[in-house]
Amino acid sequence: MDILAIGEPMMEFSEIRDPHRGNIYLPGLGGDTSNFAVAASRQGAKVGYFTRLGQDVFGDRFMELWQHEGIDTKLVIRDPKAPTGIYFVTHTDQGHQFTYYRKGSAASLLNAYEISESMIKGTKLLHVSGISQAISESSCDAINRAIHIARSNGVMVSYDANLRLKLWPLAQAKAVIENSAVLSDVFMPSYEDAEQLTGLQDEDQIVDHYLQMGVKRIALKLGKRGVLVATFDERHRIDGFQVNSVDATGAGDTFDGAFLSQMLKGVSMPEAARYANAAAAISTTGYGAVAPIPDQETVEAFLMKQQ
Repeated sequence: MDILAIGEPMMEFSEIRDPHRGNIYLPGLGGDTSNFAVAASRQGAKVGYFTRLGQDVFGDRFMELWQHEGIDTKLVIRDPKAPTGIYFVTHTDQGHQFTYYRKGSAASLLNAYEISESMIKGTKLLHVSGISQAISESSCDAINRAIHIARSNGVMVSYDANLRLKLWPLAQAKAVIENSAVLSDVFMPSYEDAEQLTGLQDEDQIVDHYLQMGVKRIALKLGKRGVLVATFDERHRIDGFQVNSVDATGAGDTFDGAFLSQMLKGVSMPEAARYANAAAAISTTGYGAVAPIPDQETVEAFLMKQQ
């Protein structure tokens, strides 16, 4: 595998405005690292996924999704006693709002004993996020163990903060996220998350804060405005693309998957960021987290039109 992603998949119900029936919830498949895995696979990366799923119909749908997307599922554990988590996306004047039903989910029961060296060794890149650390103590231990195994075996680590303050207090989140960011090779927070975690508003100051802390590479996602990518030696602001957006759910995950799939091909950070900006922009033109994620051909065609 090029990439192994670990985390929590969740059944998604996304609100849409139907002209005949009013507001209805469209079922879909979400969860940040699952979205990431799909995005990376659609860009041509060989991706595997490790998680726990309920032995239920929602779990079945995820298995079907990953197998259809060419994602390796041999590490997935099916739990007959715990459910697959679900969430609802509601659209308001303030943007999209999330309501979660994940307590006691199968994925929240992930633990360090289930993370082995054999599942990570030989993979080019491990991808994890702050959400998987926040859903339970045992899951946090599992993610931390995976990061340390990856580092000790020369496997790159990518990390998205994905701050969710409904899951844990800011002080705890900051401590765990900063520690994981320093241990990662690529840190990819959104501006909103980084602003809350650092107390800073200036984008360059946020980047400086993390680089001085010891982060090797950072991609500070700025939404419609693009992304600021940096190491200690270089810094580039890559503009976003203007599209007719209807739903930003999963756009950050799409960016991550597209960005890292390009970097694994040897593409420079600025070029990988431009490609990922395009993929993320396209993903906002449809509803739901997974369905609008573009494949490599679609992204390349989009970029050709921008020249």
